[in-house]
Formats: sequence, structure tokens, C-alpha cells
Amino acid sequence: MGSLCMFSFAYAGDEQFNDALKAANSGNTQALQQYQNSMQNDVLGYYPEYWNLNNNLAFQPSSAIISFAQRYPQSAMAEKLAADYVEEKVKQSDFSSPIPVLQYVSNPDKAESCAMAQVRARSGDPLVFAEFKDVWLTTDSQSDFCHGLARMMSSSPLMTKEDKEQRLWGQLRSGKSGLAVATAQSLGLNLTLAQFNSIQVNPLNYIWSAPKASDADYAYLIYAIGRVADSDLNSALSSMNRSAEGTPDKIQKAIYRTVGYIGGTTVMKNNFNQDVLKALDASYGLPFSPEEAEIYARQAIRFSAWESLIRAIDSMSVTQRQEERWQYWLARAYEQRSDSASKRTSKEIFKKLAEGTGYHNLLAKDHVGQTYNLASSYEPSSKDIQRLSQDIHFNRAFALRDVGAPATYINREWNWAVRQAYLKQDDELILAAAKRATDMGWYDRAIYAADRTVNKHNYVYGYATPHRDYVVNHSQNAGIDPAWAYGLMRQESRFNTTARSHVGAGGLMQIMPETAKLVARKMGETYNPAALSDMNVNIRYGTYYLSTIQNQLSNSPVLATAGYNAGPNRARRWQPEYQSIAADQYAETIPLSETRDYVKHVMTNAVHYGLLLGQGSQSIGKRMQDIPLRSTGQ
Repeated sequence: MGSLCMFSFAYAGDEQFNDALKAANSGNTQALQQYQNSMQNDVLGYYPEYWNLNNNLAFQPSSAIISFAQRYPQSAMAEKLAADYVEEKVKQSDFSSPIPVLQYVSNPDKAESCAMAQVRARSGDPLVFAEFKDVWLTTDSQSDFCHGLARMMSSSPLMTKEDKEQRLWGQLRSGKSGLAVATAQSLGLNLTLAQFNSIQVNPLNYIWSAPKASDADYAYLIYAIGRVADSDLNSALSSMNRSAEGTPDKIQKAIYRTVGYIGGTTVMKNNFNQDVLKALDASYGLPFSPEEAEIYARQAIRFSAWESLIRAIDSMSVTQRQEERWQYWLARAYEQRSDSASKRTSKEIFKKLAEGTGYHNLLAKDHVGQTYNLASSYEPSSKDIQRLSQDIHFNRAFALRDVGAPATYINREWNWAVRQAYLKQDDELILAAAKRATDMGWYDRAIYAADRTVNKHNYVYGYATPHRDYVVNHSQNAGIDPAWAYGLMRQESRFNTTARSHVGAGGLMQIMPETAKLVARKMGETYNPAALSDMNVNIRYGTYYLSTIQNQLSNSPVLATAGYNAGPNRARRWQPEYQSIAADQYAETIPLSETRDYVKHVMTNAVHYGLLLGQGSQSIGKRMQDIPLRSTGQ
């Protein structure tokens, strides 16, 4: 009864939230002040004050931020306010005001981490740079805060000549000539944009007559081979030996790394090419950035080059190497060796991995001959439910949902509440929240919570089975496994019937309108756009389409899963050309990271759903048969 009172009280007091949000969005500070007074005792009462402070954040004294964080300790909006304050101050090049605020940011994203690192570095903590090698070496687009941090690192005596060379070569390879000019200056090299522009016109031509007498010459040469590789990989592969001829050993390796890296990152355009792996092999001995090491590893996996894979993993940072996926692949590589010591090491790694229930853990179970069965499920007790009703973080999330607040606010509070419980290893509280969310039909947040327990689990909350009759019947009619259909649905929409993707896909199975039209035609029905938001139609069309793709793609669930996400033609193009490969190799080498993760999640989900649907002991390997050759003419 107590919990009901608390939630109804929260609802009664907090319905002003949306009016206060309107006042905040229109900049009506006077109205906000009134809401701050009238809502101060409500569970959502800190929002008007947060919006007021946020209104002119850059001009607030740090004491105002600290006061808010101390009155609302470990809260989602105190964390956000503190992190945003640090960013605003760094934008103003004010590195002293945010110092006392840093301690109130406990879960920064990448941009916030870079802003905080700049503050720490300016306040005399030079060791901070060692934590941000990935920022230093990345050539992808980064936030301004990370660019600013990298500039600070450039002038630090802690960055060695080798560090600076590695950064320069990465920028040259990626065609970032402006950044390369600045990095070259820190090495005492004078490179000019005029010369870069001249090379860009005809890089292949430049390579044939390129001078090779100075560090500046070598820099231009690396830039040139990068431009060739970018436009015509085969030309770069056939001219890299000529480019490397007569240069110092490390420059030769940098040239090979350039071609190997670009070949490894342009598989979508160029397909897989074993010469790319050879180029990466030839570049071994030069330090690898985290991204380069992963590209090297994936190329090695694709071509079953197990010794190259061991070298690639060995080149990773310690934390990267300890990730479950690289531990799994290290064990896979050791398993291929003929000596008993390597095989023993492989078994030990697999055995340790087999304790978990994620994708690589399930794969490892197969390698040590274990099948997978559900462990005992923890049911939240009345005491857990009572504690949930008293938890301020979860209360805020439920109250926001009750008043129909925007999803960004609801999800931020929910995810924060889960995180706070996770940090305390309070699985019981997390599962109480997951139970309440499941009972409300709020499956996506229930899944988010249940996925994050450490010692006690409840797979019914983590792997919800709404609309079970529809899913099972439509799957069986389409000739596909309902556990797989559920696995895909969980990944696509988390059972949010109103889910809409940025490209217009909708409903439980996130079907594109064009796909739905095609399916309707094949099923002899008239297409009705409104029908897609009908959960029954959405499941019927989705399972039919999945079945169609599976039939087109060698009857392989792995290929069909990739095809559902990236399109059947791409999934087919990624099939091997010369010999079949294991499904885990195919999945790990999918060139689109979104599809790569998608396939892993869906196949893992299918295993769990297999158990929940009463299909008996599970093995992920049985769902992931070898991937056959791409048929000629496809």
C-alpha cells in the first residue's frame, strides 16, 4: 500500500513537469522560478532549478553547480549539469573554474572525458595524457574537446618522437593534410599544403618520381600512397613495393601500414583482399593504434591467418586484449597450433569464457563441449519491491513516464537509476525495477535493466515474449524458428510497438515501407501503410520477409540476419569467394560495425529464446553453420 501511495503522490505533484518544461524551452525564467517553488517537494522537483541553472550555464559560478550536486547527490541531472558545465568552461578556455566540479562527473561520454582531461592537464596532471592515446591517434571525426586535448598533447614533453610520428603517419594516410602540417611542425618538419594539393592531383604519377632523401619526402610519399589506395586499392597494392624501395625500414612499414589500413577500412567498397592482410603483415613491428590492431585482427580472421591474428592481438593495448571478443579469438588462434602448450592455453581461455552468457561466452561453451541451460531465475521479493518504491532514481523515471515526459528525460533517469544500482551490485533492486516495467508493458527499459545484473538474473524480464501466440504462429507459417524471430525483434525494437528508425522503418520488426509493399504483393494483399503499426501485421510481414531472405541466402540464419539489417545483397557480397568459412569468422569480419554487432546480438538472443520457448539445451554453434561460398553470378 505504501508504494502505491508514493507513486500516486509522485504523479499528483509532478504533472506540472511538462508545463515547467514549456517554460524552460521558451526561456520564461520567471515562470520557472514559480515552478521551482511549487514543485520543490516533488520527486521531479529538481528539474525547474536544473533548467534555470542550465539557461546561462557558462556564466554560473562553480559554487552553484556544486550546491545543486550536493543537494541532489548522485542524481542524473546533477551529473549532466556538472558535465555540461565543464564543457562550457573549456569552450571559454577557462580551465580553473571547473576544477572543483570534476568530482561530480562520474559517467562522462567521450567528449566530456576529453573536456575533463584538458582541465586536469592544465591544472598540472600531465599523466592524464597516457589515458588518451586513442584520441591522439584517431583520424575519424572527433569532438572539438578531443581535438583540443590532442593539441595539448602535441606540446607535451611526454609525447615522444615516435608518438608524434605515429600521429603524423595516421593523418597523412587519412588525407588530413591540415592536421598533418601542424603535427609535422611539432617534429620540426616543414610540410606545405601547396605540395599536398599538388600530389592530390595525380598521386600515382608522384610516386614514380618521388624524391626519397628527407623526412619531409617520406611524409609526402606516405600521403601519396594513401591517396592512391583511397581511389584505387589495386594500384596501391601493386605500387607499394616500388614506393617503399630505398626508404628506411620504419618508412617502408608505414607505407605498408597505409595500404593495409585503407584496404581494411574500405571492404564495403573493395571487398576482401588477401593482399591487404599481406600489407598489414609487412607493417608489423611498427606500433599499432587500437583501431589498426582491430583491422589487422579482422583481416587475419577472415583469411584464417592464425599466426597473424596472434600478432595482431599481441599488438593491442592491455585493456583491449582483455576484451572477451579478443580473448575468444586468441583462444581460437592458439587452438589451431599443433603444440600441446598452445592447445592447453586455448582450452583454459575457453573454459574461463564459458562462464558467461554473452555471444563470445556461448561460442566458448561450444569449444569446451558445454550446452547452455537457463540458470535459476531470481524473483524479486516483497522487500525488493518495497525498496524500489523508496528509490529516488527509479521513482523519477516512473514519474516521468506517468506524466508523458519526453523519452530523453525518461530514459536518462531510468538508465541512471540502473547504473546506480549496478555500481552497488544491487541485482535485487534492478530486477524489481525490471519486473515493474515488464508488468507495465515497458519492455525496452525492463530489458535494459535485466541485462545489467551481475550475480542474480531473471531471463523472463531480460528476454520478454510479448505477443507470443502471434510470433510462434507466424514464424511457423513462414518456416522459421520463433526463437530466432524473437531474437531479431528484441534487437530491432525492444518490443516498442511505436519504434521508428531514422530511415523510416517501423514497428516491432522495424520494417521499411518498401519492404512491406513487396511482402504485401507477394502475399497477395493490398498494401496499407497504417497496417504496419498493427502489431499482428508487422510480425506477419517481418517473419515472412526473414524467411524469404533466408531462402535467398543459403538457408543460413547468420547470413539472413546480416541481410535483414544491411540488405541481402551486401550479406551475399560478404560471403567468401574461395573456401567456406566458419560463421563466427563471417560475423566478426562484417565490415559494417552496426551489422557486425547486430548479428552477434540476434544470434545470442535466439539461444536465450530457444530456452524460454522450451526448445531444450542450446548451442549457439548449431545456429551458426559454416558460411558457404558466394555463388558465381551473384
